Amino acid sequence: MIYPRAGVRIPVELPVEIRWKSRVGRQQQVKGTTASISGNGMVMSVPRRLRNQTPITIRVMLPSEFTKVPLELVCRGRVVAKPAGFGGFGAIIDDYQLRPVRRSA
Repeated sequence: MIYPRAGVRIPVELPVEIRWKSRVGRQQQVKGTTASISGNGMVMSVPRRLRNQTPITIRVMLPSEFTKVPLELVCRGRVVAKPAGFGGFGAIIDDYQLRPVRRSA
């Protein structure tokens, strides 16, 4: 299935952490970087391929140079694309929250 783009993609590389459950229900995690972000999705460069429609949680650390306070973007979405020749995948964002980053002591 092809999903039409509903917004402008912004090319940006930010640290990203993706979590999902394996077919047997084990929590999985991988780190990578964003390649581009739009209002309803993102493309990420990660060392792992996931099945189409896999539900995922995406955590993006936003640079405090722009946000003035440490913030993270936490998204719930699903895998929808595996661009040819690209080591990663695209995802549709179904829901998101901006959260303050908790500083460790």
